[in-house]
Amino acid sequence: MNKEVAKLNPSVLWESFEQLNSIPRPSKKEEKVVAFVKKFGEDLGLETLLDSAGNVIIRKPATKGMENKKTVVLQAHVDMVCQKNADVDFDFDTQGIESYIEDGWVKAKGTTLGADNGIGVAAAMAVLRSNDIEHGPIEALFTIDEETGMTGAMNLQENLLKADILLNMDTEDEGELCIGCAGGIDTNITWQYAQEQAPVNGKAYQLTVKGLKGGHSGCDIHLGRGNANKLMNRLLWSTYNLFGLRVSEIDGGGLRNAIPRESFAKVVVSEEKAAEFEKYVAEFASTVKAELSTTEPKLEVFAAPTDRPENVMGIEAQTDIIAAVYACPNGVSRMSADIEGLVETSTSLARIILKDGNFSAQSLTRSSVDSAKLDVAHQIEAAFKMLGATIEHGGEYPGWAPNPKSNILNVMRDLHVEMFDKEAIVNAVHAGLECGIIGEHYPNLDMISFGPTIKNPHSPDEMCKIDTVERFWQYLLETLKRIPENN
Repeated sequence: MNKEVAKLNPSVLWESFEQLNSIPRPSKKEEKVVAFVKKFGEDLGLETLLDSAGNVIIRKPATKGMENKKTVVLQAHVDMVCQKNADVDFDFDTQGIESYIEDGWVKAKGTTLGADNGIGVAAAMAVLRSNDIEHGPIEALFTIDEETGMTGAMNLQENLLKADILLNMDTEDEGELCIGCAGGIDTNITWQYAQEQAPVNGKAYQLTVKGLKGGHSGCDIHLGRGNANKLMNRLLWSTYNLFGLRVSEIDGGGLRNAIPRESFAKVVVSEEKAAEFEKYVAEFASTVKAELSTTEPKLEVFAAPTDRPENVMGIEAQTDIIAAVYACPNGVSRMSADIEGLVETSTSLARIILKDGNFSAQSLTRSSVDSAKLDVAHQIEAAFKMLGATIEHGGEYPGWAPNPKSNILNVMRDLHVEMFDKEAIVNAVHAGLECGIIGEHYPNLDMISFGPTIKNPHSPDEMCKIDTVERFWQYLLETLKRIPENN
């Protein structure tokens, strides 16, 4: 635990954040953090429940004089995206995050920080543990597995929450009140291909694409950042056509909901074309770096000699897979016609693994329009179906339809002007939030999402702006004071 981070204002929140970050909490592996949160509630003497999905609910009674306020759910997810730089030795299953302070931001040493959604979890913990906060009845809901399928929200036990209002604390821009979000669907591709012996007169190389920013494939998809999988495939397409390059292995991207930052491929080129190949790779690097100079200033593309592999892809299989990946849609498909600046539909080719006769790929499509979401998912399916690949769509979750007449929205809009002397930005986000799913279980909940400023979530460049956390905390406390009374 970084004591300097824990001492930041508000210390009750930052200390909770550092305690949380000392607990390993990858998606699908939340046993330790669930036990930590459950014990936290029990040690406070508060009613603490574990539902059938593995979510933790902690109830705190109202402070004196606030008993007639409507019950509020403070909601955040306990899991985090686990991404690290390739040169960083770190085990997310066993190690806590190593945070530090730099230029007004809290960052992590070569890994994701876990502010998404650790700041929201810490805020709820801080409210639960504090004795000097005015609030009505509180239900803190800590959900699991938001980042890899939202299964905690999907399987949230019904008839358990008693609240009227839900404050989701998983939005990443200060001054914004989110009242809607996109839905999503995963497309998973698997395929087996024929191999043959690597050319005996060939020279082997490892191709590397790295230095990309990556980021959240919903929040950051409109920023024009490079996709390492698409860049690598572009290089393979051209070098195959020019030099007869043969592919042995590809390992690109990391997590389904992160824009891929790195890709590595082991390839073989004939000895007589090796020098020309090396020259072309350098020229290609210059070309794509110029194309992406504004958004990706640290992009690197290079070829390095390596040991010759035993096998490469069969030539027909290689031709087919490179074409399929090239044809696979990626990036923004359509902007919203109703909300200026909002992405309606997008997709991200997040993961590619090719080795030993087996190919797999993952793509996550997001949209606020269900029919458009399915349309793009089917485009991805079509690109790989011609190979005879197996395509499975899964993990589908609904969007959250905006309610501009929300009572809690009106309360928080007025309060924002009063506290900060400016209007809050009311919008929807292209990311997936749990509100839409929770709303299906509890359709009468009045919901809103907000939070401090977090940049580059889902990447090792993730960072949280310190002064926004203090303002977010004060805004949360004032909101709890202003919750309407029961009729």
